[in-house]
Amino acid sequence: MSTPYIYAFISVIIVSLLSLVGIFTLFLNEDRLKKNIFLLIGLAVGALLGDAFIHIIPEAFESGLSPTIISILIIAGILFFFIVEKFLHWHHHGEDTEDTHVHPVGKLIIISDGVHNLIDGIIIGASYLISIPVGLATTLAVILHEIPQEIGDFGVLIYAGYTKKRALWLNFLSALLSLVGVVIVIILGEVTEKFIFYILPFAAGGFIYIAVADLIPELHKTTETKYSIYQILAVAFGVFTMITLILIE
Repeated sequence: MSTPYIYAFISVIIVSLLSLVGIFTLFLNEDRLKKNIFLLIGLAVGALLGDAFIHIIPEAFESGLSPTIISILIIAGILFFFIVEKFLHWHHHGEDTEDTHVHPVGKLIIISDGVHNLIDGIIIGASYLISIPVGLATTLAVILHEIPQEIGDFGVLIYAGYTKKRALWLNFLSALLSLVGVVIVIILGEVTEKFIFYILPFAAGGFIYIAVADLIPELHKTTETKYSIYQILAVAFGVFTMITLILIE
């Protein structure tokens, strides 16, 4: 197995293990966690935007693709994630009246997170095919946004009626789909390499959507001046990590 694929597997295994981050929340005071989660969200925003605009999109432009095609693919990525999220909201509200032990939102989280992890695995695997630094940058961005997401997913599963042990296990199984994503990249091989520069702008659009539509609104829920400054610094640090990684390319 070539070096890029080895790096890709190691990366997705690390990302998958982040699904067990809920274990640490068992030992944290709920109020303390709520006060500090915005720092992780801020880091995720900076890393996602930094990876999209500093790494992925520039690589796409250097590939020789038409700027118009790249722009359309970025928009397509944004719209795709918007449609998926909209569909999940419709599906959720359509089942709200059901009186079952486990709330439907728990199943929706598992399904949507599983699809997201599969895409993450494909993106990570495809990124390593370009270069190891680009793969590392993408992996770091995924890690930074996975931490607050996995904590949130764990909380939703508990709210939905799952036991803590089952919630952790389901979260982990969902995260393992990122390994499937890398396997898909390996199976497609040269075909993946041919279409990689079409996939990455699409993924960049997804990163931009997640950061702007899902995470930034969460930051706006904190209005205190002190915490707002911390948020800005966290976002800036996330972007700075992406700038730092480009130095080793």
